Amino acid sequence: MDALGWIVVGLAVLVVLWVIATYNRLVRLRNRVEAAWSQIDVQLRRRHDLIPNLVETVKGYAAHERETLEAVTKARQQAVQAQGVEEQAQAENFLTQTLRQLFAVVEAYPDLKANENFLALQEELTGTESRIAFSRQFYNEQVLAYDNALETFPTNAIAGMFNFEARVYFEAEEDSRQPVQVDFGQGGGTPSTTTTPPATGTPPTSAPPST
Repeated sequence: MDALGWIVVGLAVLVVLWVIATYNRLVRLRNRVEAAWSQIDVQLRRRHDLIPNLVETVKGYAAHERETLEAVTKARQQAVQAQGVEEQAQAENFLTQTLRQLFAVVEAYPDLKANENFLALQEELTGTESRIAFSRQFYNEQVLAYDNALETFPTNAIAGMFNFEARVYFEAEEDSRQPVQVDFGQGGGTPSTTTTPPATGTPPTSAPPST
């Protein structure tokens, strides 16, 4: 084989190696997205598990707040049955809104606000909400890296060849970025809140109590 033949063979080998390396890189990025979504799913399931106990506790003190309680239960069921990232995000945003309404109702029941079981559930739910926010941010970062790789030349050629598909962000609507936590202090004061960050924002920080 002459020199030109070896050059052609060498270039062909380099192309094959590049294709393999690029394919493996896309697989790793896709797997990171899926692993990040698994972490969100774990926290969402925890959130869904806490809500029935929360509703039952509130019902014991405010059974006539039927409309609000039913709205939370219905929203939870929709979130449990949601399929796909976009549908899940919409369902979770609606659930967050109904939970905020529930906590607003609780403000009118001092005995409920002092109930140890309710306070424990509220604290656990608040912690879960914070973990969801962090998991959402991490997931969206992985999606950004993966989608950027799919759109970048010449990686996009390999992505198209092997049917790699872009992933969507797990977005929180502007209203749903507001807190569901309500800090029931002694004396029945006005609630303080904890701001949940946007998908690519900074970690949540506590806002000072309103006066």
